[in-house]
Amino acid sequence: MAVRRIRVVEEKDLDQILIWRNHPDIRRYMFTRQKISWMEHSAWFTSLQGDPTRHALLYEDNGLPLGVVMLTCRQGNALAEWGFYKDPGAAKGTGVNMGRLALSYAFDTLRLHRVYGKVIADNLASIELHRKLGFVQEGVLRDHFGSNDHFDSVLCFGLLDSEWTSQRELTA
Repeated sequence: MAVRRIRVVEEKDLDQILIWRNHPDIRRYMFTRQKISWMEHSAWFTSLQGDPTRHALLYEDNGLPLGVVMLTCRQGNALAEWGFYKDPGAAKGTGVNMGRLALSYAFDTLRLHRVYGKVIADNLASIELHRKLGFVQEGVLRDHFGSNDHFDSVLCFGLLDSEWTSQRELTA
């Protein structure tokens, strides 16, 4: 039986997370697309320490690290923006499993009211994942991200605690 869990990112995880983050298949869908240096990555981790509004979580399946989720809380920790990526070689279904555990953490542990995310419009896998997890598309920011020669639209998704609770009760 698979043992899946989500836990707080530790310093020992940083090498693996940087490899995933700098993988071309991950970078192409990020809002910051340049390669991240070790110094930048290390500074990011240091900035998380002691910041109660930012939660970096590692997803593991049978002890194997397969993805990372960031929750950045706002409005007195009632809301959080989330972002995530998984090991590019991870099996199909990894994103859904990781997302479910991260949302359980967000709503059950952090007691959030709402989780929201933004997805670049050509990231079809992330759009599908949001929908599978019960997120509602709340808007489109047209030609919102890019540079002078090309702009992409950004889709906005949100999920309320009550929606998450209802969805879990239906699948239990």
